[in-house]
Amino acid sequence: MRMTGPRVLLVVALVVLAGCAAPVSGPAASAPSQETTQTSTPDRDGFSDPDSDVLGWENGYWYDESIDVNQSDGLSDAEVEAYVARSMARVEHIRQLEFKEEAPVDVISRDEYRQGSANNTGASDSEFNRWNDQVWEALFITGERESSSSAIGNTTSSAVLGFYSPRAGEIKVVTGTPDSPTIDNATLAHELVHALQDQHFDLTSERFSGQTQDGDLAIDGIVEGDASYVEKQYSERCNSGEWDCVAPPAANGGSGSGGSGGAGPNLGVLLTIYQPYSDGPVYVHSLYEQGGWEAVNDALRNPPVSSEQTIHLTDEEPVPIEFESTATNGWETFPNQGEDGSDTVGEASIYAMMWYQARMNGADTINIRGLLDTSDQYDTYNYDAKPSAGWGNDRLFPYKTTGSGETEYGYVWVTEWDTEQDAKQFETAYLNILRANGVNTLDNGIYVVPDGEFNDAFRVVRDGTRVTIVNGPEPEDVDQIRPELAS
Repeated sequence: MRMTGPRVLLVVALVVLAGCAAPVSGPAASAPSQETTQTSTPDRDGFSDPDSDVLGWENGYWYDESIDVNQSDGLSDAEVEAYVARSMARVEHIRQLEFKEEAPVDVISRDEYRQGSANNTGASDSEFNRWNDQVWEALFITGERESSSSAIGNTTSSAVLGFYSPRAGEIKVVTGTPDSPTIDNATLAHELVHALQDQHFDLTSERFSGQTQDGDLAIDGIVEGDASYVEKQYSERCNSGEWDCVAPPAANGGSGSGGSGGAGPNLGVLLTIYQPYSDGPVYVHSLYEQGGWEAVNDALRNPPVSSEQTIHLTDEEPVPIEFESTATNGWETFPNQGEDGSDTVGEASIYAMMWYQARMNGADTINIRGLLDTSDQYDTYNYDAKPSAGWGNDRLFPYKTTGSGETEYGYVWVTEWDTEQDAKQFETAYLNILRANGVNTLDNGIYVVPDGEFNDAFRVVRDGTRVTIVNGPEPEDVDQIRPELAS
């Protein structure tokens, strides 16, 4: 996910995207009845404190010990301390890793989160945001009327339940009732896993910082997948009655609701950023089945490199794409952004584009109900569809020019596919997106969307397993941005 500001690890509210319901409060996803991962039982006598710190015990509390915590009138400081300590012990028991130190937990209002999120996005006219605007516009998710930074900020502000900051080493839980704070079990467990990951694997290290949008989603596939997988195990123990768990009072909607202001989520952005939370637990479960928690730890040491790997549980590497700009008449790339000016959006984002345009504009791309067609007990949404599967790689180069006195923008998007059939399926679906946006076709093969948020000119060229898309404000701009593709 291409965002500005320090890296934070989020837990995002579940949204029934296929039906477009509003975000719900509480756990990010309820786990169905399932077999839980095997964990060792400490050798102990009742609930007496051990002589030294052991797995399943933290700050005076065992993982299966009862605590006197009632959230009906909000949590006191003493209740928070007991709640967090036992939750840490439970996360240890499931994840089989020892906390090296306590993770501070603070409860903030949604308005406070929105303000902090807005401060991290940077000015809408910054070079990064102008570059990123073209990336999200190429995906037909944000257009001329909405900046990508606003869409991302509004989406996370309305959907995030909590986050962990590796740089600060602290957890923030977002609540709709800051004067009488409550904390959801699943949210707390999820963020505690991030704190545990940070203490053992250093989430500030370079390997956890993707250089592209797809790189970010791939890394989050293991980081968020690990946290979500443990969260689901935790929730199952609560739901089955195996563990006595602190229940959030229904009257105030738990930790995730409430707050005022904000434009609400952009469903295309939301579907994109949710992919690691959906496919990540499936990916982690497959690792666990192969080699236990050590296999998961190895993946944290060497994260996946594409969302394709977490969607399809494959180790297939992206194929290289070489690119040299041939633009004329003042058109140039953003050399200081992304990877030599380019971004890679990847399979998950391409799926989100297909789904979003089908949902919002009726584009003939995919069946939006297919999003709910899942078969794995850990999976929430299905990100596998013909127009996006078979992805081999992509590089998206935003362009800019000031030749007319004001800055104008365009892009070249080079996509590579596993087979010619995969390339054709993508091209067909993409052209259907143009048609859904009222495109006109010129004699020279250029497509023009005359009105609306995506009012631009396009050229789409398929050559074997490669599909190249060129975008500019006017047909002549398309020819100038990539002259060799001109008819």
